[in-house]
Amino acid sequence: MEKVITIVGHAAIDLLFDVENIAVHDESQPIIEYHEYFGGGAANIAIGIARLGGSCQLISAVGGDFGSSGYEAELQDHRVDLSLLYRYANEKCTRAFVFTDREHRQSTYFDWGASVHLKELEPPVIDFVHLATSDSTFNARIAKKARFVSFDPGQDLITYSRENLKSILENTNILFTNRHEIQRVCEMTGKTFEEILSMIDTVVVTYDAKGSIIHNAGKSMNIPIVPVKAVDPTGAGDAYRAGFLLAYTRNYPLETCGRIGATVASFAVQSIGCQTDLPSWKGMQERYEKHFGKLDDL
Repeated sequence: MEKVITIVGHAAIDLLFDVENIAVHDESQPIIEYHEYFGGGAANIAIGIARLGGSCQLISAVGGDFGSSGYEAELQDHRVDLSLLYRYANEKCTRAFVFTDREHRQSTYFDWGASVHLKELEPPVIDFVHLATSDSTFNARIAKKARFVSFDPGQDLITYSRENLKSILENTNILFTNRHEIQRVCEMTGKTFEEILSMIDTVVVTYDAKGSIIHNAGKSMNIPIVPVKAVDPTGAGDAYRAGFLLAYTRNYPLETCGRIGATVASFAVQSIGCQTDLPSWKGMQERYEKHFGKLDDL
């Protein structure tokens, strides 16, 4: 029976605004266009895994508008297990408001909504868990209980106390960061990059258009991107993690896991929205083999 991957973090509604200029104090600017999409790092990864044909479960705090927004039905349609959701009828779902100007500069506002309650909760015991952006205290608690921990602090890294971050890292088997976040992890913990590598089995660092590097057992594997016409980079990291983690639980070699992650990410950047163009396993495999060669079945 295939391993169930539990994803912890936000199921957010993303409101993306195209504006002439980012407004400063006491100023207004016209909105050119705006769109609303389903997002949130944890839900993005869950949808990605589900579309690839994997089994996944979402742990998140959602508001009373989770059903009326259509988000619940969307996740159910993809057969994401929602049995461990925390529901708060009198709260709103988490929302991100992202303003992008003509020069592609961005300003983002984040409303945690129902997710503010995560810090109060005692999480269940989980087998294989990926900790996405979420409340740091909740993530620290669940990391101590899980058998296997994958961790991606993401943009929420600035909200972590040194104690919570160190506690999670001590229980982490796979760490995902980008090139900026790994520097901050080192600064916050007082550890060198080499010390981080010595305490965590696998560390994956992404470098935007330069791809990613997988560090494991003293070896480094360079994973290139799969080149496509990119429209929106938002969600590429979540798509990478979805592909990597599913491949990992299917016992593919680490280098292949990275290549599968890069292939899934190439779909995510082709259209606006984090979940709008994610592939099936067959679709991923076809593109993978055009770029990397034969993907052996395990």
